[in-house]
Amino acid sequence: MAGLRDVTIRQLRALAAVAAGGSVTAAANKLNLTQPAVTLQLRNLQQMAGLPLLQRTGDGMVLTAAGREVLDLCERTEAAIASCATSLDMIAGRTGGRVAIGAVSTAKYFVPFAIAAFSKLHPKIDISLSIGNREEVREALRGYELDFAIMGRPPPDVEVETHLLGDHPHIIIAPSGHWLARDFGLAAVDLTHETFLTREQGSGTRMLMEQLFASTELRPTIGMEMSSNETIKQAVIAGLGIAFISAHTVATELEDGRLVALDVAGLPVVRQWFVVRRQDKVLLPPAQAMLDFLKREGVRFLPAAPDKSL
Repeated sequence: MAGLRDVTIRQLRALAAVAAGGSVTAAANKLNLTQPAVTLQLRNLQQMAGLPLLQRTGDGMVLTAAGREVLDLCERTEAAIASCATSLDMIAGRTGGRVAIGAVSTAKYFVPFAIAAFSKLHPKIDISLSIGNREEVREALRGYELDFAIMGRPPPDVEVETHLLGDHPHIIIAPSGHWLARDFGLAAVDLTHETFLTREQGSGTRMLMEQLFASTELRPTIGMEMSSNETIKQAVIAGLGIAFISAHTVATELEDGRLVALDVAGLPVVRQWFVVRRQDKVLLPPAQAMLDFLKREGVRFLPAAPDKSL
């Protein structure tokens, strides 16, 4: 494997292009090279690796286990090149630097406020924010696309460094004027005849809700499944049902009285928000400054949890 010390970025990019496109033809088109040129790069790379990197299948060319290891090297190399380019831009005074942040969809209700506060302190730093579901953010972390992410549970298959932001409460909401809105000390079984509006299967909120149901005697009626918290909020306001949801997504609606939080025993269910970064991701000064800011100030941007005494 010592031969990999002579690997070139063109060889790595050829492998990545074949992995993405499934064929040498697709890779050649993407890289603006001839097919023989891509084939030569792959042949030389495979000779250096000493193991097969690609396997022909009925669906095209796919990576072997060795190929996936070399692809990981490619991703780390591309990330290092991008980081170096940013550093050179900063040294040359062409830019204040760039920061790439990912956040799960539920975090979009407070992360922009944290970014705005940081940008006032560092107006020359360019910040990109990518919002996605839990798996999309985890995948972006795996691929070195992000400097760090704001999420709950980090990916289990990547070595990460986590920093606690604060509590993330989950509650059950109902429309204003709901018949249980003024009751205190409800048990979960008191909601037996209610219709629950839920997030889609696999979402973090849905999984947490199902854990709550499993720990109680509640066997609810499940109504519509929805892929966004915004849609769920509007459906509850319209009277289509009640919902288990992040309190941070409904802070405004609770405050102005369009929604109410039901006082149910065992609620809120509290999880935590974290800032998560890959341990092997090198942070340039702008990203480190943003991370330090979130570690120091991030908790103050979390919406206030509903007061059960009201």
